[in-house]
Amino acid sequence: MFFASDNWSGAHPKIAESLTRFASGYAAAYGTSDHDKLIEAKFNDMFEREVAVFFVATGTAANSLALASVAKAGGVTFCHSDAHVNADEGGAPEFLTGATRLFPVEGDNGKIDPNALDIAVSRFDVPSVHHGRPMAITVTQATEAGTVYSLKELDAIAAIAKEKNLPLHMDGARFANALVALKASPAEMTWKRGIDILSFGGTKNGCWCAEAIIFFKPEMAEEMPYIRKRSAQLFSKTRFISAQLEAYLENDLWLELASHSNAMADRLRAGLSAKNTTRLAWETTANEVFAVADKDAVARARAKGAVVYDWLPPRDMPHLLSENETLLRLVTSFATTNEDVDQFIDAV
Repeated sequence: MFFASDNWSGAHPKIAESLTRFASGYAAAYGTSDHDKLIEAKFNDMFEREVAVFFVATGTAANSLALASVAKAGGVTFCHSDAHVNADEGGAPEFLTGATRLFPVEGDNGKIDPNALDIAVSRFDVPSVHHGRPMAITVTQATEAGTVYSLKELDAIAAIAKEKNLPLHMDGARFANALVALKASPAEMTWKRGIDILSFGGTKNGCWCAEAIIFFKPEMAEEMPYIRKRSAQLFSKTRFISAQLEAYLENDLWLELASHSNAMADRLRAGLSAKNTTRLAWETTANEVFAVADKDAVARARAKGAVVYDWLPPRDMPHLLSENETLLRLVTSFATTNEDVDQFIDAV
């Protein structure tokens, strides 16, 4: 009963097989092999346009280097206050962008409120060497609260980015989960909404270590080869990232895995809603479930082998918990089974 994170799951067998297949023989290094180029071309097909693709090792690297590609002295990037770049990346975005800073913007359900964003960005309308200058906007899809921006919500944020002439970045660590939840195409959820740069995540959805930075305007990627090298993210044996992505994308395996993960979360939501010892803290859409549970019930579940994280209540929900309750974050993955879910529900 492992619900701590989708990072706890292993690699899907088809991805492991692909890694083994590429373990022998020779291939040009540093992303220059024919196979690397073939996988990069697959992203062109997926997104229905020519894109520039750069493989990296982690989601933190993808987000930080994406922002570094548009960095400028005194730069300010606007994000949700609970966004991963702001809350969980140990200062890497600020460090790798050359000491730019993040400006947190509030919004319900883990999503940036467009009105709050407009006010925040407008604070910098008058250039000031003391206050800094707007550099970018970043959204997380799916969010850290387990919710998903609708296409209309993305449009509203993109309109502000366009008005202010700011690049718009999407942290897609759980990109596939959001995509299948919306029943949209990759193009519809990204560049057709005004997204300029995407951190495309595979690690949380069945890959071993495979992330990509995707530029929907290749001319914006001019500095990225140098930034990636300088940041020690240029793999010599890039074929092992390509090998993972080949299996991941082939026959839409990535969407199949995300659909399963989301379905397991749906099962978990339904089961917890029916219990008198738990309740859903708020509605979620993708593969994260946030539940309020009796502390005794959680202790019993952990004694039976459940692995879950306690979570801090959002700032806009200060009265969410009673004295005998705790907030849990439960994350499903491609490896979660019906039995895992049912056992956990029984345990609480």
